[in-house]
This record gives sequence, C-alpha cells and structure tokens, in this order.
Amino acid sequence: MQQAQTAASDEAAIARDFDLRTLPPEFYDDPYPTYRALQRRDPVHRLPDGGVFITRFADMERVYKDTATFSSDKKVEFLPKFGRTPLYTHHTTSLIFNDPPLHTRVRRIINGALTPRTIAELEPDLIRLIDGLLDAMEKKARAGQPVDLIDDYAIAIPVEVIGNLLDVPHEERGPLRDWSLAILGALEPVVTPEMAETGNRAVVDFVAYLETLVARRRAKPGDPERDVLTRLIAGDEGGEKLTETELLQNCIFILNAGHETTTNLIGNGLALLLEYPESTRRLIENPDLVRTAVDEMLRFDSPVQLGNRFTMQDTEIGGMPIARGTSVNLCIGAANRDPAQFREPDVFDIARSPNRHVAFASGPHQCIGVALARLEGRVAVSRFLDRFPNFRAAGPATRGGRARFRGFLHLPVDLGA
Repeated sequence: MQQAQTAASDEAAIARDFDLRTLPPEFYDDPYPTYRALQRRDPVHRLPDGGVFITRFADMERVYKDTATFSSDKKVEFLPKFGRTPLYTHHTTSLIFNDPPLHTRVRRIINGALTPRTIAELEPDLIRLIDGLLDAMEKKARAGQPVDLIDDYAIAIPVEVIGNLLDVPHEERGPLRDWSLAILGALEPVVTPEMAETGNRAVVDFVAYLETLVARRRAKPGDPERDVLTRLIAGDEGGEKLTETELLQNCIFILNAGHETTTNLIGNGLALLLEYPESTRRLIENPDLVRTAVDEMLRFDSPVQLGNRFTMQDTEIGGMPIARGTSVNLCIGAANRDPAQFREPDVFDIARSPNRHVAFASGPHQCIGVALARLEGRVAVSRFLDRFPNFRAAGPATRGGRARFRGFLHLPVDLGA
C-alpha cells in the first residue's frame, strides 16, 4: 500500500513539474516513464511557456485531422525562435510545416514523384546496397575491427536510398548527414546559439549545393519515371510547378526526412531485438513476421517522438480550454503507448495486429515517405538477421540525446559470425 502511494506521488510530481525546456538527462535515455505519468495524471499538460503537451492517442488523432483549428504553419512560431535566417526560410517553406492550399499543392507534386512504381523499383538496388554493407561489416569483424550498427549500417542505408532517388552523385553525398543533423537539431525544444549557427550554415551550404545539382539536372534531365529531382523540376501533370525556393527547400526536406527517421527506425529496431532476444528468435523462425515487426518497432520506440501545431482559434482539448495562438506539442511516443488504443502497450509484440500507430503522424500531414520507410526497415532487418542471427551487444549503446528525434549515436555489436 505504502509503495503504491509513493509511486503515485512520484508520478504526480513528474507530471506537475514537466517542462520541455528543462528535461533531465534520464529523459533522453528513457522518456516512457515520464510519458506514462503525464498520460495518467495530466494528459493535457500546461507548460510553463503557455503551450500544452498532449499524450493521449485520441486527442492526437483529432488534432492531426482538424487542420483548420490546429495549424502546421510555423511562420509565427518560428520567427522569434530563428529570426529571419536560413533556418527560418527552410522550416517555413518545407512541406511538413505548411497548411493547405500550399501544403496540398507541394504534396501533390512530391507525391507524383514518389509513385508506388518508383518505390517498388528501388527494392533490387536496396537489397544490393544492404548486402554490400553486410559484407563490409563481416569483413571488419573478421579483421578484429569494431562494428557499429549505426555508423556501419543504419546511417548508410537512407543516405544512399534518398541519394539514389534524387540521383545525387555518390562522390557528392559525404556532407548530407551532417547537414541533415544540423538542420533537424534546430527543431529541438531548446536551441543553443551554437546549434542555430551550425543549422543556418548547413542550410546555406545545402542550398548552394542543390543549386548546382538542379542546374545540372535542368541541363540534362533524367528519366522522370525514376529520377525524383527531374520530376520535381517538371512539376505535376497539370503544369503546376514549384517555385525555385520551394524546390530547393523541399529537396532538403526530402533528404532530411528520409534520412534521420529511417536511421532511427533501423537502429531502434535492431536495438529492440537485442533487448528482446525471444522476439529475435521468433522473427528468425517466422520471417514473414517482418512486416508486423517493423510496425511494432515504429510504435514501441518511435523515431520521431514529438510534433507540434499552433491553434488558429479558441478551442479545447480533453475538456481544457485552449486559446487561439497556443503551441500544442504532440507526444507521438506517448500516444503509441496509450493503453486506451493498444493492448498491453508496454509489451514489445512483433506480431501485434491491429497496430494503428501514429509514428508517421496521421491525417493530411501523414508522412509522405511511409511506403519507402517501411520497405527500408523490412529489408534492413530481414537481411541483417539472415546473415547474423547470433548478433549481440559488444558494449554500451549511446543514445542521440534528442527529445524530438529518438535514436542512437552508437550501437556496438558482435556479429556472432
């Protein structure tokens, strides 16, 4: 009885004191006890800065679908955060931070480039890429060199896949990850002057590079059925085109969105198989479970943990009045562990079905690369387990230290080969 009262008191204190701007170090290692406390004690939590932090699945679904009340446009919200800087230009032009009709127009053009046929035709090249990475890791291991599932595997896959989609020459892909990390890092709840400076410099360098790439592609177009950049330059079948700024900034968006989140999906997924060896054995014995396994990895430890919206009119969430102009922080990681939506939400079940999670968001802003991310996850996990079924940890893993994007910096393993 006393133990239960103490636990309840601890949960109440965690919920009461929660502030995105002052997160404790242990939150970055494991945010789920905090999410659980908020979900139970204060599911529509008022933050000290006046914003709200929501953790229930049903509330999040409503926010995602009601784009008239809950805006994705960040021009008002990001101006005091970034000023009129390259970061501001990028994050207020990219697809994810805009509302209809601009969002609808840009999304239609990008969707026209990411057709099911385009995605399906990537699979043979994806398999060859992954098999080459597996060969390289095995060679390192046989030479007695350490193997890191992030540096040697998870990072390389999306960089190459998105690079292939836009037909970025292999010798020019080196800076892409650092640019991506710097730009996405500026979306964290707290941004230091150093982070802002690095992010702004990354946008400038990225745009300068893309200007040369776009100029070359205009001079020598690729196959619009296969080359996404050529398709983006051409516009949609109705003749509507992206402006030059929209084109460049949304190329950055495609490279960033398809890179960091997929790296985290693969890294988090393989880390979960290390943590739950019985699930690894089950997946090896039943390889057809890889589809449900990847979705469970996405639900259980979501690559993107936080989103946000801005209220355009007075409203309410869960009975709490929310004034116009309020920042609404959406906790995807908590919603994907909501017991009102998922049976035994804290159990990692690779056969879970149904599994209607919001790792890719929902509504008009659902991730445009859903099919590609799932394909990369399935092939990366299944080919890895085929080759190295006895892999095990070879040292402590290092988390990325971010609240919005959840992944690893390092995941050392012994391949058991």
